[in-house]
Amino acid sequence: MYLEHFGFREYPFSLTPDTDYFYDSHSHGDVLNVLQVALRQGEGFIAVSAEVGLGKTLLCRLLLRKLGKDYVTAYVPDPQLSPRTLRIALAEELGMLLGARWTDDQLMRRLQRFLINVAGEGRRVVLLLDEAHQLPPETLEAVRLLTNLETEKFKLLQVVMFGQPELDRRLAEPGLRQLRQRIGYRCQLSPLDRDTTGVYIAHRLAVAGGRADDLFSAGAVNAVYRASGGAPRLINMLCNKSLMAAFGRGDHQVTARHARRAIADTAHSVEADSPLARVSRWVTRPFARNGRAA
Repeated sequence: MYLEHFGFREYPFSLTPDTDYFYDSHSHGDVLNVLQVALRQGEGFIAVSAEVGLGKTLLCRLLLRKLGKDYVTAYVPDPQLSPRTLRIALAEELGMLLGARWTDDQLMRRLQRFLINVAGEGRRVVLLLDEAHQLPPETLEAVRLLTNLETEKFKLLQVVMFGQPELDRRLAEPGLRQLRQRIGYRCQLSPLDRDTTGVYIAHRLAVAGGRADDLFSAGAVNAVYRASGGAPRLINMLCNKSLMAAFGRGDHQVTARHARRAIADTAHSVEADSPLARVSRWVTRPFARNGRAA
């Protein structure tokens, strides 16, 4: 729509988690480094928590891309799984051929044999669970049991759980104390601050091939930051709509006026207590005086 107008090769603010656009902020870069170190050390369980829209899935996909040939990885994005379906999903992700009539015991033994064989090749198996805060308690217990097999040096299966803050509360439940005691590292992603938000926007513009220095005015960045609370997903949503607003008027710079139109257009689609919903009340008042959006 606006690619040629602004000189982009591709849309800079897509909501799809694209590792090419990963921005190494202080929080995200530190967590990624901790994950890589923890996996090299052979930790059995690692937990990463963050509020909605802070980039958990993108970080998960980037970790998958960075793990080299010494790792065999399995990615399970759907948390609504029973213990058996989780084991089946893990086996399928690992490329195992499954028997249609295997019992749970047979499936578990085959998984253990596979893990032992991979360890014999000098490699490690890593299971990444996205949206882990939604895993049922019995499935979390099944994950723990999968990690019981170990060598003298490291676990045969390492697990990285990505989830919303509810994951921390789930792990604090008395029934999950055995799993909680096995978590070697706990990491938390933080929102971007005002300055980092501006750098983040410029970074995505540059990756997409556009102007990174002055395409978004300082007023536009301030408005986007205030409304998004520094959450990358909301920043992307607002910046995309701000570019559309500027394109619709034939402008070649995004100003605070364009950003306010984007905020007013987006507030209805987010949670009522989000920064965006709260800021929308401040944003829409100037428009109402004229009876139309500016």
